[in-house]
Amino acid sequence: MPLDPRPIDRLLAIMARLRDPESGCPWDVEQTFATIAPYTIEEAYEVADAIQRSDSGDLCDELGDLLLQVVFHARMAEEEGAFDFDAVATGICDKMVRRHPHVFAAERVDTADEMNARWETHKAAERHARAHANGTRPSVLDGVAVGLPALTRAVKLQRRAARIGFDWVDPADIHDKLHEEAAEVAEAAASGDAAHLEDELGDLLFVVANLCRRHEVDPEKALRGANAKFERRFRAIEDGLAAAGKPAEGASLEEMEALWVAAKEAERA
Repeated sequence: MPLDPRPIDRLLAIMARLRDPESGCPWDVEQTFATIAPYTIEEAYEVADAIQRSDSGDLCDELGDLLLQVVFHARMAEEEGAFDFDAVATGICDKMVRRHPHVFAAERVDTADEMNARWETHKAAERHARAHANGTRPSVLDGVAVGLPALTRAVKLQRRAARIGFDWVDPADIHDKLHEEAAEVAEAAASGDAAHLEDELGDLLFVVANLCRRHEVDPEKALRGANAKFERRFRAIEDGLAAAGKPAEGASLEEMEALWVAAKEAERA
């Protein structure tokens, strides 16, 4: 296979070879959009993880893995006659130019906030145009992808609704609602109705997402931080037990709780 001096063309050629029904890789050949989608999501998270760790070497590597996902999907679409990689690249180029008239045309924007407002205006106009083209009634909630992480999607849905005034007037009311939903979760747990409990827990998480939105906290980032904190402190428990010559599986809750508190205090020192 001749190597093109442009790496992207080399990657496209490699993917075409991998997908060749006669001489390609059996695994790559049998993949579909649906089977590859989970890998695409996973690679996006690994990019975010590298950024979180400030690891530029890993970030470069993970961005390559994410680019491969784009090339993989584009190749499958090309095989179906739907579109190809050039169409993907052309589409995003056109979109970026269209949504930045203050850079590529005569429109003027002076602040980042003004830019965000204009960006959302352009996106809304595009959504409305697509809805009319499809013969459907446009909604302010159009375009909020179902496949997003649930907390992220909750925040996006709430932001969309807030644009037309459907929002808490006083942020303190969200705190009251949080307590109300927590009480309803307790009632549902006591009832023994699993479906009811799941429903109430969903409501509670939705209010938590709303609270994050009003305080400008990314709920996914906050939860990732809580996960990292838990992992860090739990590993400290395991280290403490190992230092005492005790297996983690045989430790009492009291022993583990004492080590947890010690790890917590050590972080605060």
